[in-house]
Amino acid sequence: MSGKQYNGQEVSCCIKYFIFGFNIIFWLLGVAFLGIGLWAWSEKGVLSNISSITDLGGFDPVWLFMVVGGVMFILGFTGCIGALRENTLLLKFFSVFLGIIFFLELTAGILAFVFKDWIKDQLNFFINNNIRAYRDDIDLQNLIDFTQEYWECCGAFGADDWNLNVYFNCTDSNPSREKCGVPFSCCTKDPAEDVINTQCGYDVRAKLVTEQAAYIHVKGCVPQFEKWLKENLTVVAGIFIGVALLQIFGICLAQNLISDIEAVRATFLFHPSALMPVHLLLYS
Repeated sequence: MSGKQYNGQEVSCCIKYFIFGFNIIFWLLGVAFLGIGLWAWSEKGVLSNISSITDLGGFDPVWLFMVVGGVMFILGFTGCIGALRENTLLLKFFSVFLGIIFFLELTAGILAFVFKDWIKDQLNFFINNNIRAYRDDIDLQNLIDFTQEYWECCGAFGADDWNLNVYFNCTDSNPSREKCGVPFSCCTKDPAEDVINTQCGYDVRAKLVTEQAAYIHVKGCVPQFEKWLKENLTVVAGIFIGVALLQIFGICLAQNLISDIEAVRATFLFHPSALMPVHLLLYS
């Protein structure tokens, strides 16, 4: 025996374990998001009464955790197992799935730019629909309060949008103490106040429009969102470009690893020494 070893093409360990490590982070994050979503549903009793999912008139923020967590879990799992086991089927699934997500994001971005007015109408409808369901779900309530506090806004296009809610509308038949009011998140904040006054919005819409500005934010969340988007366009664009490049990088790495695996298999199958016993192959 000459002592030579078989020197065929090999799978790149660097790419293989980079994809594995990269995706295991996403897999763990996906598990965490799913866990948070299931815990939130458990706290709200959804898991014991699945039909309650359809009871909400507005958007349940827990769905965001479930969808994002599910996508990250699937991508992370297929990427990890595909790279570790050198399974080209899973790697192709990972690559195609990531490509579909990239294509959907690109399409959504183009459509949002082209149909800006339609997007504005849909955002108005979304906010108003959630205003109606404000008291129906604590997570939805927290989401709306955070939005109104962060963008210093009230309602979709103004405080009067809160007439859509049964607790805040100004009709004579409304027995609620919050009648003709707004949530505390609409109120202008006094820096000297350490404790949030949750009753600061009571009866505020019963005042003249010119007087309301002294107590609450009178601008709607849709125009405030447009203003924020224009002021932070560079940051938003940078985030989207960064995510897109990350996805393209992942697709390229997966395709590179698939090519390596297929090349090694082809070399092994068609090399004459592949028919030799293993102990002879190593020393031939």
